[in-house]
Amino acid sequence: MLRRVSVENASVTNATEEYGVSRPTYYQTRASFEQSGIVGLVPRKRGPQGPHKVRGAVLAFIQEKQMEGEPIRARQLAEQIRKKFDLDIHPRTIERAVAVKKTVR
Repeated sequence: MLRRVSVENASVTNATEEYGVSRPTYYQTRASFEQSGIVGLVPRKRGPQGPHKVRGAVLAFIQEKQMEGEPIRARQLAEQIRKKFDLDIHPRTIERAVAVKKTVR
């Protein structure tokens, strides 16, 4: 569709009708292509890209509990976080956040 407009000089209206998309979709696609090239046309994963609940004070609390000697289970830690911060965090989220932090170091 982008090639049809840029190389073959088709109108945006005709190209969008031919490919069954709206004009705003065409302009968004063109902007993505101009910014990132062919990679900009590949759909990206939507939503949060990491554990957004495990930051700041909560992360410091988890790290503090991890350093106190014997390791604490994620379920117990999730319960302590629920009591202290009034925040529901799944135990697997805690495990992933701890694993990421160990890898980054």
